Amino acid sequence: MMKLVSWNVNGLRACEGKGFSEVFRAMDADFFCLQETKMQEGQLDLAFEGYDSYWNWAEKKGYSGTAIFTRHKPLSVTRGIGIDEHDHEGRVITLEMEDFYLVCVYVPNSQDGLKRLDYRMRWEDDFQDYVQRLDQKKPVVVCGDLNVAHEEIDIKNPKTNRHNAGFTDEERAKFSQWLGRGFKDTFRTLYPEQVTYSWWSYRFQARQKNAGWRIDYFVVSERLMERVADARIHTDVLGSDHCPVELDLQLPAS
Repeated sequence: MMKLVSWNVNGLRACEGKGFSEVFRAMDADFFCLQETKMQEGQLDLAFEGYDSYWNWAEKKGYSGTAIFTRHKPLSVTRGIGIDEHDHEGRVITLEMEDFYLVCVYVPNSQDGLKRLDYRMRWEDDFQDYVQRLDQKKPVVVCGDLNVAHEEIDIKNPKTNRHNAGFTDEERAKFSQWLGRGFKDTFRTLYPEQVTYSWWSYRFQARQKNAGWRIDYFVVSERLMERVADARIHTDVLGSDHCPVELDLQLPAS
């Protein structure tokens, strides 16, 4: 069994002060993917025995950023998606493994007043095209903070949030479009009725009230779904306004 974990840590230095290393060791994952590291090279000396790490820093300090810790040596590592408009914020790392690609992504937020929604729509199309091209070579596992609650079941208050960033009709339609291109939302495929969230606002005691959103995902190529043993959301893990999500993959018979 191969275990993959993804977590938006909302600032890795802050999260490390709240027990990140303990969570990392306890989860004992083959791949541990991070979003919103909010740091530059040299700002935190974080290494774990048996793991290599790969980082994509944003050019803007204290902003965005992704990383992957892995026990398995990749064939190649790619940062960004090869489009200059999108590749300055440290949002994507791709590891090419023997029989799949692993893509760690932190999708841009449409922001208050939806001032970045038009950009987000361009990002969606370009990112989906990028993943589609990978998928033509070998199956893809995409994980990260996708900054969208796809269906009403994925958000505590769908009616009052309908025109807010992360739950606009446009963002939800792009996610549906992506799934329609041959991909599966692993958690929702396995648990069609389960109400579980992965992000809670720091305001209004949202986490205590479980007024959350499910915006952190593992999305896989359809042909990989038969190898998915489980998909989990670790709501009990603190340290960020997001909690980690997990994918358990059956290894192919050697």
